Amino acid sequence: MDKLLIKGNIPLKGEVSVSGAKNVALKVLLAAFLTDEEVVIENIPLITDFYLMVEIIKKLGIKVKIFEDEHKIVIQNKGVKDFKIPLEMGARLRTSSMLIAPFLARFGKVQIPNPGGCRIGARPIGRHIKGLEKMGAEVRYFPEDGYFYAQAKKLVGTTYKFPKNTHTGTETLILAAVLAEGETVLKNAAQEPEVDDLIKLLNLMGAKIKRIALRKIVIKGVKKLHGANFKIMFDRNEIVTFAIAALVTKGDILIHGTQRENLKFFLDKLDEANAGWEFVAEKATRFYFKEELKSTDITTTFHPGFMTDWQAPWAVLMTQAKGVSTIHETVFEDRLSYAEELKKLGAKIEFFNPEVKNPEECYNFNWQDNYSSYYHAIRIFGPSRLHNAVLEVADLRAGATLVLGALAASGESLVFGVSHIDRGYEKIEARLRKLGAEIKRI
Repeated sequence: MDKLLIKGNIPLKGEVSVSGAKNVALKVLLAAFLTDEEVVIENIPLITDFYLMVEIIKKLGIKVKIFEDEHKIVIQNKGVKDFKIPLEMGARLRTSSMLIAPFLARFGKVQIPNPGGCRIGARPIGRHIKGLEKMGAEVRYFPEDGYFYAQAKKLVGTTYKFPKNTHTGTETLILAAVLAEGETVLKNAAQEPEVDDLIKLLNLMGAKIKRIALRKIVIKGVKKLHGANFKIMFDRNEIVTFAIAALVTKGDILIHGTQRENLKFFLDKLDEANAGWEFVAEKATRFYFKEELKSTDITTTFHPGFMTDWQAPWAVLMTQAKGVSTIHETVFEDRLSYAEELKKLGAKIEFFNPEVKNPEECYNFNWQDNYSSYYHAIRIFGPSRLHNAVLEVADLRAGATLVLGALAASGESLVFGVSHIDRGYEKIEARLRKLGAEIKRI
């Protein structure tokens, strides 16, 4: 098992370029199922989740060429050989559940395992299964083997309103609707930039998709899609990670690949925290420590609000801020476990549950998935002098968070469970070393 040895309390300085967005890269691979022509994707992140999805689609018969030096992949569907996603692969990757859409759209049948990925909540797929059923699909789940069995003579357009925000559900129904008969209207659809990036690719391939309101998408089905060349957006989560790395180490980092319109809420909160940042070029932003940080209150929500993926790294930043900060997680029911690991570093954190009048409306997760043992918020008392510790990573974003904590702490820390970090960050230790970090993989 790989682990990271990190000597902290060293200001990070220099320049870094962010990778392509993980939350787009895996989805555009699925779009290639919808055409027999070649699809070329640039700016791909070389992360383990991406390679796992490539292995899945290759196993199903799709032709794939990866040009690692160019961060480019060429995909062509010359004929699917199998309609059953391998259990050992699909169960490790959340995005594998989305294969249900292109398979039903093109071939009318598929068997997919109950999806995996980071265990940060129940992450139900029922919200998009119901939408597929409304489009004419029949989907049954057999707990005996852990598979969903889906079939459809044809998919037809429909109007479907998601009961709660769902990024994955919105993209799944878009992938299903582009080749469906007639028009599909998705209401209360997710409006994350990554969703719109997938829409851009599909429209380049000949789809007819329009976002006619912030949370309303209309898809007019077409008979055929063609190939395309596409460059995916940069990863917002990487930007936030490196920005906070600069601030918690009292450093100064210039980040290339920043798309500011997608970071507005984060940048506004940095202003509130008295953190240093400035635009340097069209897609380059400098983040630097200027003076004492101030406490903030955060409530996670869907775009354009404060992302759930940002709250764990933000907690590290708030350990260095003066006063009492709060983070209220409303997207997932159980995503604060990293706080116990930060406490090992000397962070002063306590768990609590805020007073909420209508929890079913306040929280984006299904309220029946909540347990009395779950906490949905933390208080962070700062500033804290962090020290070395032995840490255990539980999921991808928690992994980046513990690396940030170790970088800010004095002494040498050991971080176990690096495979979680590799799922979403390309060569993270090498890129941090270029900024001056003393970090090595063991």
